[in-house]
Amino acid sequence: MRHDDAGCEPSHDEKPTTLSRRELLSRVLMAGVLVPQDFGQRGRRSRRVVDPSQIPTYKYRTLPVTHFPALQAEFDRARKSATLSRAKPFVDQVSPLGFKIPADFQAAKSVVVVAAFVKPVYVNFHLDGSSYRILVPPQYYKDDMNSDALKGVVQKNIVQRAGSRVVDISERVPLKLLAARSGLGYYGRNNLIFVEGMGSYNLLYAFLTDEPFPETGMAQLEVLERCRRCDHCDRICPTACILRSNFIIDVDKCLTLYNENPGAFPNWLPASSHHALMGCMKCQSPCPVNGGIAELYGTLEDISEEETRKILNGAPDDPLLKTLQRKLRNFKGAQSRQLFPVLTRNLGVLVRSRV
Repeated sequence: MRHDDAGCEPSHDEKPTTLSRRELLSRVLMAGVLVPQDFGQRGRRSRRVVDPSQIPTYKYRTLPVTHFPALQAEFDRARKSATLSRAKPFVDQVSPLGFKIPADFQAAKSVVVVAAFVKPVYVNFHLDGSSYRILVPPQYYKDDMNSDALKGVVQKNIVQRAGSRVVDISERVPLKLLAARSGLGYYGRNNLIFVEGMGSYNLLYAFLTDEPFPETGMAQLEVLERCRRCDHCDRICPTACILRSNFIIDVDKCLTLYNENPGAFPNWLPASSHHALMGCMKCQSPCPVNGGIAELYGTLEDISEEETRKILNGAPDDPLLKTLQRKLRNFKGAQSRQLFPVLTRNLGVLVRSRV
């Protein structure tokens, strides 16, 4: 059943609701745990204004690594679920993840889970005298508050002990499960993690350290109460992968699964669904919990007509790759000739849809 917009007014104090373990595992865990964080409005009413200076740069929680075996068991149950996608790109992305202490850091005692506030950016591609303003979601460009910077923040502001070791394990662990179990964030209907003060506009990181923190138990998995009575994200999803009948998204219909990976787009994918250089932001911008935050964005350096033509022609030379890596802030599709066809395809479909 759908609800009218009056049931989805923005709220300043969004509270989560705790579900039973059985309910959570059947409705959320299997998708929310596994769908990677980078896997990116009708009836819109006035939105609250957010002072950017009041948005936290980062937030964190800590957990003892003694919880890793329980987290691994939980992740394994989710990974083996028959309800999840068996698409190779999805399986390849999920399979290497786990909660294991690196062999060269057996002295690790704690994990620091960090959520950094990020905002989308736009970039202008010039072609035939026209300018195409195209969205780049946060996870596809390197923000100033990146893993390298955050490692220093963890060392200086959180660990605060000279000589302690800090190791970035963000690429090795299921970050959303870790964030939820540490109490840092809550799941939304779109299977993204929402963090107080920054909504879903966050990127997650994890750092191991040999510094012990006060013993804490794992938090209950929680889902935003607003998601029970709001249909903004499922109503606007361009591929209908967010369902009202099930809290688990249909991964095989998610636009990001296809525009992150090489190959032709499936015939069933609507041409109108394409709106970003990679990924998808459709479910985040209308979310009432993101009210005011979703309106914040940045701008990258313009891409010249010559550079745009080379991209569309799929002809990356070394100077172009170097320039694009700088202008697009290490955008995935511009990092190598092997990845370049994804950039060519994605930009091409965006330009054609606006002609």
